[in-house]
Amino acid sequence: MLKWLWVSIVVIFSDQLSKWMAEASLEEGISYEWINHIHMTLAYNYGAAFSFLGNQGGWQRWFFSIIALAVCGFIFYWMRKLKSDEVWTAIGLALILGGAIGNLVDRILYGKVTDFIDMYYTLEGYHFATFNIADIAISIGAALLVIISLFTKETD
Repeated sequence: MLKWLWVSIVVIFSDQLSKWMAEASLEEGISYEWINHIHMTLAYNYGAAFSFLGNQGGWQRWFFSIIALAVCGFIFYWMRKLKSDEVWTAIGLALILGGAIGNLVDRILYGKVTDFIDMYYTLEGYHFATFNIADIAISIGAALLVIISLFTKETD
């Protein structure tokens, strides 16, 4: 099922291009309304999801990079073992792999992950998160895997 790796390549390219465009056209911390409840706000994440361990002085860059490399290796191995009828599992894994590599590139090259999609609810003042294309791909891929695990039967 490695034939689905093209999905990962599309995610990596889209993610890196969108981050480059965000850095070229946005100023850090200044929010620009795009559509209702979504602004474009350039932000940098030095940690993991939701800036977990983001203020730890730099060691977390390499820690999270090593974890991401291990996860990517595991996903690649898993994809190689899939049967030809496990298409949706392959697509879910390819999305996660592409997103993980997209954020890994940022972390290794720049020491931080570039985020720019800022989601919130105006009326309640609730702010969800600032994220990027890689994060979206990881979330969709993970959701696919959960749905598959809940609604498909194992056959042996």
